[in-house]
Amino acid sequence: MQEWIVQMTNDFGYFGIWMLIFLENVFPPIPSEVILPFSGFLTTCTEMERWGVILYATVGSVTGGYILYGAGYLLSEERLEQVLDGKIGQTLHFKKEDVQKTMAWFRRYGNTSVFFCRCIPILRSLISIPAGMTKMPLITFTLYTAVGSFAWNVLLVSLGAWTGASWGTISGYIAMYSDVVKIILGGILIGVGFYYLQKKRKIN
Repeated sequence: MQEWIVQMTNDFGYFGIWMLIFLENVFPPIPSEVILPFSGFLTTCTEMERWGVILYATVGSVTGGYILYGAGYLLSEERLEQVLDGKIGQTLHFKKEDVQKTMAWFRRYGNTSVFFCRCIPILRSLISIPAGMTKMPLITFTLYTAVGSFAWNVLLVSLGAWTGASWGTISGYIAMYSDVVKIILGGILIGVGFYYLQKKRKIN
């Protein structure tokens, strides 16, 4: 995948950066930790400008975020509760009350969550779904997504420009950070699943 990302950026310049970041926000496995540092490196050896890269990457983040925001908007809280009231909810050991609690938490901390999660791999994409489900105002969602993404893009693009031809080293460190986040998220999911399984056993 890294070779494809490098090729896309080389061939299409700013448009390629926009497209890659757009796709990264819709399909989280596409790594921004490769796209952004390499794009930063290109600003040291091509006509591309650092702030141009950051701008197109930020626009890509916002427009990509709209896709999952829209998916969450269409999948209403009521619809998800209905799904969890059925066989799927029984299988996963989730109930509609869990949705209500989660959405209540998001309504309280939603703005802050959208901002900070833009700097966390995987969550930077998925946070758009509850934003849509809770009907967060689109202007608010756009603002916090843009500001959070801008901060992330400035960091990675600047590191790529600073390290130059050694941009792959930065990508490696960011990939390690991403792997740690994935492990933590996996542990949390396992812990939550175990908690609800134990809770159901006690009830039965």
